[in-house]
Amino acid sequence: MNLEPLSPSNSTVVLVDYAVGFANLLRSHDLREHISNAVGLAKTAKLYGAGLVVTNGESAKPSGPLYPELLAAIGDQPVIERATAFNSFLDPDFAAAVEATGRRRLLIGGIATDGCVLQTALGAVRAGYETYVVADASASLSKEAHDTAIQRMAMAGIVPVTWWSVAAEFQLDPAFAESPVRVRLMNEFQPAMTMSGLTYFNGVAQGKAA
Repeated sequence: MNLEPLSPSNSTVVLVDYAVGFANLLRSHDLREHISNAVGLAKTAKLYGAGLVVTNGESAKPSGPLYPELLAAIGDQPVIERATAFNSFLDPDFAAAVEATGRRRLLIGGIATDGCVLQTALGAVRAGYETYVVADASASLSKEAHDTAIQRMAMAGIVPVTWWSVAAEFQLDPAFAESPVRVRLMNEFQPAMTMSGLTYFNGVAQGKAA
């Protein structure tokens, strides 16, 4: 495994098939938490300036468009609609968009873990990319399906990560040493950590006052 830190300059976040028609089928993760993690991953890419490629099946199909929360997070980012199934790299426009980012490390999240995420990640490895799967921003129809797909990817050399750990690693980039991006993400997506910090600083203030 490459121990060079993940950074916005060497990584592209790939979001695969977060379609509204699939959402209520997911059973591996709580839906509210799943959507929050997917949006957190997208905002991590946007706020740190990493590469970002977003793809979905044809929105006119029953699977439908992307989650509205995700569309709001990515703003004017293009969404590549694919006619091909499962392995996104079989779509020339998708493959070209990934190549155009100029980054060789891919952080892939999406649904379903054992379908389009798995096959796209394997396709990335075949295409020569250093590939990571964002496990907590992906989901499937059962926990068993999700876990088995993560295990298969790991056996193929694809490294499992979580979106919050990616944000932490991006913050290590010297360009973001004094940046408030991680605090902004923590305030929005990690309220328990924010409250712990407020508790600590309140205790310090009380101690000084005494």
